[in-house]
Amino acid sequence: MKTIQDVNLQGKKVLVRVDFNVPFDKQGNISDDTRIQEALPTINKLIKDGASVILMAHLGRPKKGGFEPEFTLKPVAEYLSKLINQEVVFTQSLLGEEVSNLCKNLKAGQVMLLENIRFYKEETKGDVEFAKQLAALGDAYVNDAFGAAHREHASTATIAQFFPQDKYFGLLMAREVENLNKLMNNHEKPFTAVIGGSKISSKIGILESLLNIVDNLVIGGGMRYTFYKALGHSIGDSLCEDDKIDVAKSLMQKAKEQGVKLYLPEDSIIADDFSENANIKYVDTMDIPEKWQGMDIGEKSVKTYCDVVLSSKTILWNGPMGVFEMKKFAAGTNAIAKAVAEATDKGAFSAIGGGDSVDAIKGSGYSDRVSYISTGGGAMLEFLEGKVLPGIKAIE
Repeated sequence: MKTIQDVNLQGKKVLVRVDFNVPFDKQGNISDDTRIQEALPTINKLIKDGASVILMAHLGRPKKGGFEPEFTLKPVAEYLSKLINQEVVFTQSLLGEEVSNLCKNLKAGQVMLLENIRFYKEETKGDVEFAKQLAALGDAYVNDAFGAAHREHASTATIAQFFPQDKYFGLLMAREVENLNKLMNNHEKPFTAVIGGSKISSKIGILESLLNIVDNLVIGGGMRYTFYKALGHSIGDSLCEDDKIDVAKSLMQKAKEQGVKLYLPEDSIIADDFSENANIKYVDTMDIPEKWQGMDIGEKSVKTYCDVVLSSKTILWNGPMGVFEMKKFAAGTNAIAKAVAEATDKGAFSAIGGGDSVDAIKGSGYSDRVSYISTGGGAMLEFLEGKVLPGIKAIE
């Protein structure tokens, strides 16, 4: 893997694709700066080397084609300026004479952030001519945006062809690939995957892939009710994808054939409405009464799941156990977070991926006690499914 750790890019204008797609609160402040923080090692390394750093990033999903004030990266530039103790050069243009001149005049150790690259529709189309114009701004290219590595966009993949020799992985991208390769190809057993989330349809690929390598597959979240129904249980008003019942049956059969222990919750916390104010009760079976819906795994399932996690040497967690955003239904997810942290303390390798799982591990206060938290939900899933990610292939 060719990374910036292996070279000194002193004196070069270095185009760096980062993932600054950060959330903002109602007051317009960045509410979670994780993606910016994770990019700092790469930015600081290039500054220290004496390179001129030109950052490319996106924010949100602009639709119009052209400048949209709600998606400007200006607040990110201001925030980054404080983190690196120097003013980040910023322009609300992306291409043209003004930007070319700013890049040419950028001094060694200076940092510039281009405006939201998705203001140009050519970006998401992977347009070659657009990528060529971007490439003309720099002497070398670094991809450090793992969260966008599964997109074949102009700045994440197409652009690399214009740097046949001077293209590299950033430190974040290298760490992501290294950890995911360890998870897939160099893991210790027993290997347990804890997979949650609301729909089985979004997880079919990763479930099928994981059945080839894990010892235990632990199912939580709303997707479990599709499995329940496939087994003939009543699920009340719980979320269910009826068109995926055969998929659930197939997955259970494959687990049996592969010798994988597949765990489904044996009990549930249920509610008569999908709200924080709903009436709730505990049911000691897989069956849920009419007009009630499952909201979290029950206490027996919590114990079983945590015991499996604590006995594991490798752990992947993707997706919550219940509707953890509501405090009444967060116990199952919080228990898994604690168990993953405790298993890691005992020497297990733990990987957390997917927005909800990352939010859960951070909210529980255990994020500093796990081995690795991925910055890319969709990219991580596609990597684990065995797909070739365009952003990685372009550099390799």
